[in-house]
Amino acid sequence: MKPRLITLALAAASAVTLSLNAADEMVPWKCEHPRVTVVRLQDRTDQHNELYFETEYLLLRNEAPFDVSAPAIFVEDSMTGEGTAYFRVAPLPDSRPVKAPDFRVEAGRRRLVIRDTGYPCVKMPYTGGKVGRIRAATDFQRARRAYVSGRDGQFLTNTWGDGNRDACINEAFLMREVAAGAELGVDVIQIDDGWQKGRSANSAKLKKGEKGSWSSFWHDPEFWKADPERFPHGLEPVVGAARAKGMKFGLWYGPDSSNEAEHWEKDLKLLLGLHKDLGIDYFKLDSIRSESPLTLQRQQKLMDGLLAGSQGRITVDLDVTAQIRPGYYGFPEVGPVFVENRYIRKNDSRLWWPHFTLRNLWSLAHAVDPARLRMEVLNPDRLGELYPADDPLAPAKWPKDTLFAAVMFASPLGWFEIQNLTPETVAAWKPLVATWKKYRDEVHAGYIYPVGCKPDGFAWTGFVSAAKDGRSGTALIFRELNERETYTLDLSPYLTAGTAEILAGRGTATIKDGRLSVQIPAKHDFIWVKLNH
Repeated sequence: MKPRLITLALAAASAVTLSLNAADEMVPWKCEHPRVTVVRLQDRTDQHNELYFETEYLLLRNEAPFDVSAPAIFVEDSMTGEGTAYFRVAPLPDSRPVKAPDFRVEAGRRRLVIRDTGYPCVKMPYTGGKVGRIRAATDFQRARRAYVSGRDGQFLTNTWGDGNRDACINEAFLMREVAAGAELGVDVIQIDDGWQKGRSANSAKLKKGEKGSWSSFWHDPEFWKADPERFPHGLEPVVGAARAKGMKFGLWYGPDSSNEAEHWEKDLKLLLGLHKDLGIDYFKLDSIRSESPLTLQRQQKLMDGLLAGSQGRITVDLDVTAQIRPGYYGFPEVGPVFVENRYIRKNDSRLWWPHFTLRNLWSLAHAVDPARLRMEVLNPDRLGELYPADDPLAPAKWPKDTLFAAVMFASPLGWFEIQNLTPETVAAWKPLVATWKKYRDEVHAGYIYPVGCKPDGFAWTGFVSAAKDGRSGTALIFRELNERETYTLDLSPYLTAGTAEILAGRGTATIKDGRLSVQIPAKHDFIWVKLNH
């Protein structure tokens, strides 16, 4: 039985087909020298820091068939770089209620078998080898959620990252956050866990012996009302204050996963009410558990309802830090993935190391559109004594603006209480934030390619964002802790450029014969360059 095929509209040149398999689909390849690249992704980031894994196969004709469980696989002609990408629109294999291989590679029969797993598979042809694979991944995700200026790629701040949890949350505190956010140039002020009357299991305000909730929130009909002690006038004053200063507002929320998400309609009604009544457009969805097919179906209905009920204005950050959740490709149409919890707080082993954040963004960008990655920058002046005094990779050892630059090509997360930033940090970030806002739509409208070496604290690394016509873009280059002051990048796989204009950072940049040469005098520094035809 042949699978039903649905063609999706795409602004990009590549064609995309959604295969809803009613049975396994056999896809032959005709090339003599196939290159099969398998991409595996990791979530549950509270316990994992390496999030991207890539395995390449060059296959003999008598190679034994093998099964693959992975969100993405690419089959290309190694002679020409032409191939087909396959993306599974599903939670990661380890998080699916039913475990089954996604693909079977049969080298002797020169074919790929797309297994019927019950989840759609997106197929996209591409050219250009590795850069083509990145373009295909971007096109697949933007076909599901097109980038919208003013909605996506926003600089969002969330107070939870300073480690105080909900201890400080109240109206007066949030009013100070709004004022500080406006000064810095923040787009969205978001309150994490603590705005609501009910107490979660993570609350700092639990009474002795009180456990708090982490799933069955609707057992208490008062749980999701604004806390009358913290917000005696409701949320309206702080939301209105943010709007008056040109900012938007967001809230943390935990959809109820109990009894296979049986209360999803209540969640939908409440969230749409917050959106329509208060103008809240950004929701961080946490505590989700997707442990059965029915649960996942109901959660999909919740996401579909949020988009339909808000005409696409609601943006959902899906937390992938713990538990069994939809992951990077589960619900790609709803918004960014909240990638990780990293902290500068006592008695927490998940310390924030800036080169780890840069490494994870750089790695994931091979398969996840960076606009769909909510990546964190923390307060670099907080609790410096938690780091060894002589550690050159500690946050305090980086130039302050480099820390924000490291997440500019993602959707930046200010994971801190804004009012506690030092004047020096605000002074360093504010002009960079302003410049970034002028160019972020251009950055995210293009294809974003990781370039250089994988960040490890000692590399030359970075990104190129290239317009889809290949005639302009920007390059963001980092010199980590190494002794070389210069770096040269061949731009020809990405775009054609003849001139380089420095937008931010420190150093020099020139282009000759399609090669970008940069000189960055200081270690742990960066340069951001506009590339013109």
